[in-house]
Order: sequence, then structure tokens, then C-alpha cells
Amino acid sequence: MTSMTAGEALVDLLSAYGVDTVFGIPGTHSIELYRGLQSKKIRHISPRHEQGGGFMADGYARASGKPGVCFVITGPGVTNITTPMGEAYMDSVPMLVISPVNDPDPDEINRGRLHEITSQEKVTRPISALTVTAATASEIPEAVHAAFDIFNGQRPRPVHINIPLSVIPELVPSPWLPKSENGPATASDTEVKQALNIINKATSPCLIIGGGTTSGRQQIIELAEKLCCPVLSTVAGRGVIPKNHPLGVGAQLRASYVQHVLQNSDLGIFIGTEFSQTDHWNDDLALPAKQIWVNLDPHALKKSKLCLSILADCIDFSKRLALSLPSAEHSKIEMIHAKCADYRMQQQTELTPKERLHWEVLEAITQFVPENVTIVSDMTQLAYTAVGFLPMNRPNQWLHPTGYGTLGYALPAAIGVVLSNEANPALVVVGDAGFQYTFAEMTLAAELNLNIVILLWNNNALKQIQDDMDNAHIDRIGVTQKNPDFVALAKACHWQAWEVQSLEALGIDLEHAFANSSPVLLKVDEPLLR
Repeated sequence: MTSMTAGEALVDLLSAYGVDTVFGIPGTHSIELYRGLQSKKIRHISPRHEQGGGFMADGYARASGKPGVCFVITGPGVTNITTPMGEAYMDSVPMLVISPVNDPDPDEINRGRLHEITSQEKVTRPISALTVTAATASEIPEAVHAAFDIFNGQRPRPVHINIPLSVIPELVPSPWLPKSENGPATASDTEVKQALNIINKATSPCLIIGGGTTSGRQQIIELAEKLCCPVLSTVAGRGVIPKNHPLGVGAQLRASYVQHVLQNSDLGIFIGTEFSQTDHWNDDLALPAKQIWVNLDPHALKKSKLCLSILADCIDFSKRLALSLPSAEHSKIEMIHAKCADYRMQQQTELTPKERLHWEVLEAITQFVPENVTIVSDMTQLAYTAVGFLPMNRPNQWLHPTGYGTLGYALPAAIGVVLSNEANPALVVVGDAGFQYTFAEMTLAAELNLNIVILLWNNNALKQIQDDMDNAHIDRIGVTQKNPDFVALAKACHWQAWEVQSLEALGIDLEHAFANSSPVLLKVDEPLLR
């Protein structure tokens, strides 16, 4: 067997783990990682900026269920990708970032070497499940094995592997082989029985599902129907309970009518969620007196005499619990269905005038985009309304940067989504300010001729912050901007583009845009629609 470099062996090992796509920009320090890509076992995608590449890996991972993998250069490549890593960390997205690193300096000081910082590990440690430096070639496969153990057996989050420059070209005598990954922890029979006993004593339970349930939609539906109770969803859990299911109340956890469900339940069953502030925006929110928490992350479990906390795989637990529960009586089913229908009817009663305008836009999206579309949003007011109210019919049909709340997410993440399955198009919902963070990735989408439609919500401002300043009686500073001609910009990037002239025209424009099967930008001026 001819020996190979550590870089080549690494690429072969990633391929053996099922990696088929790597996002990265080659640099002086990383070209030895690319020697292994010559075989084309793994497709390489070149973003225009490492931040865009990281968001592409995020969208790819959420859509495919496989980790998004990035190669970045030493120093600035690492610092550029930290924002996507932060988003992936907060939203539980599996991401593997591999970078070279300058050989260690015993004094841990900068000596003027190219791309040098004192510690790349310390840069990514707060936003990684694991950040490690493989000091020798033999440590590289162990680091990769550890990464895939995390992706498959723990709460999925980014892993960063640093490889010293002198190690990547080292020759290794034989290929590295993947190991059997450790599966997630499972609940004991005793824990399932404890949960069953608590449920049997409850008179008005509710089920709260999060991103940890997206891989087991059928098991969650079966559990919800056995429990016969209202089902609330976090943003990440949207679509697990389909839009027309009679037990679904919605994902608008900040809405008073949804919080009312929690406050009037005597048991809350929280599965696959940490129930974070960015889901409910109410630090004083009263939760049911008794609670059951099931999560793979021990830090997401609550410690209280009134809480049963179970560190376990949510899907396995839900399946076993559902099998232990009797089917609900017909009279109870009718009563709970009616109650949930009443809750859903309250959706529009709390809308502000601005949200009512958003609602009309969302209705056009609901009616005129293809069923197989994935909608990817940025931090923009239209998306804030859509996150709670646009109905979803399958898990991960809507992707949103919920936890870290970064701007610039939507377009590159949508590229990752479409690359995971090019048969399915993507709709990008993005504001004019956030779009300018990563709009350079339009050229990549055009280069690959991806079926992506951008709905650009334009109000010539950081509108949410402008509104916040107004409400706080702070003079507007830094929240208005002179935008480019977005239609001309899109055309310069080889996209089709035009302005939407009215709400009535929006649906037809969306339908026409998706019929093109190539990138299209639709510019929507909020003042015009008002």
C-alpha cells in the first residue's frame, strides 16, 4: 500500500463517515487538505467568505441531518467562521470545522508568523462541543471519531479540529477507518414508568416539543395523540406536528394565548427543548407546577422536586411512553380538539397593524410557493411574524437563526439546503440590512444554478432596532442606510430580479420565480405594500 499524507487520509476518513460535501476557501496554509480532494470522493463548495461557508454548512446540516463540514485557513479563516459556529452551537446543529494551525509556540506569544494568533482553541472553545488540536498525525482520526460520537450520541453542536501545519503533510502508513459511533443514552424502564405515573395523575397536561424531536415526527405525533393534550412547539420544533393537526396550538410561544396554555396546565412535558429565552421572550413566564424534561443535554434538564428530568434520546423515550399509554376516550378527544381550535382562533386577535401586513405576505407564500420548498429566514421583522404564524407541514421546513440571532444567515444557509437535495428549492426571507452581510454568495448560487428565490423585505433600515430606539425614546442613530439598487445588483450577479408592485402581484411573482428553476430575487418595498 502506497503511503498517503495525513491530509489525504483525513479526507478518506471523512468520506468513510458519509461526508459528501465540504465548504471551504483554499489558502496558503490549507492546500495540503485539498490534496485528498483530488479524488473527488467529496464535493467541494467554494463560498465567497468563510462566514457564508459556515452558514452553508449549517443549512446543509439542518436539511440533511448530516454534519456540515468546513475547511478553513489558519487565523482569519477561523475567526471568520466563529459567527456561524455560534449560531450552530445555540441551535444544536452538527458542524465540523477543520483548520490548520501554526505549530505551537512554547511561550504562547505571537512571533509574526502568517495568520498567527496565540490560541485558536481558545477562540472556538465557547462555541464548540469540542475544540482540539491533533498534535500528531495519529491523533487526527481520534479527533474525528470524537466528533462523530458527539454528532450521533449527544446534543449536536460544532466541533473544531486544529491540525498543525507540520502535521498535515506527514506520511501515514495506512488508511484510517471509521469506528462504530456511540448511540445516544436511552431512558431506563424505571424512568419511563415514573413519567407514566406523573402523567396518569395530571388532569390538564401540555406537550412542548423542540428541535430534538425533528427526527422522530411519527413517534411524537403518536405520543401527542395518546396524551390527547395541546402541543406547543419551539421554533426549532416547527412542523413536527403538521399544520392541520387538531392538537397543534402553534410555535408562537411569546404570544399570550400560547403562554395561557402553559399557565393553565398542571403538567408540562418538555421534550427535546431547553425552552430558551429566544423562544418565549418572557423571563417571568409561569410554567406548570409539575414538569417532565427529556433531553440529551444535561444542562437543559431542570433540577427541582417537582421536575422529573431524564437524560435520554427523545425519540426512543416518546415511542416507549406512547406504547405505555392507553388511547384517549372519544369524548376527551372531542373536548381537547375543540379547546385547541379555540386557541388557534386567537392567533389573529393579537396581531399589530405591522403584523397584519406581514400576515398578508405570508398568505401569499402559503398559497404560491411549491410544497417541497424549504424557507430560510434572516433576522427581519417579516420573519419574526412568520416564525410563529406561517404554517409548517414537516420538520425543518423553515430554518431560522433563533438562538444566536445573527444577521446574514438566510442566503448562504439556503444554498446549503439546496445542495443537500437539489430537487427541492429554497425561499429566502431576508431584510435589506441582513442581506448585505452575505449577498456576495449570490455569485456562488448563480455559478451552481441553484433554484433559490429571495424575497427581499426592504425598508431601508435596521427597522426592528429603529422601532426599539423609538420606543425607548432614543434618537435614531445608525439605523437608516442608503441601499444599493438591489435589482441591478442581483442582475450583476447573474440572477433574474424584479420589483414586486403590490400585494396582489406577490403571489404570481412567487409562482413565476420558482418556475424559472434558477436564482431569482424579488424586491418588496414595505412602504409600497402599506
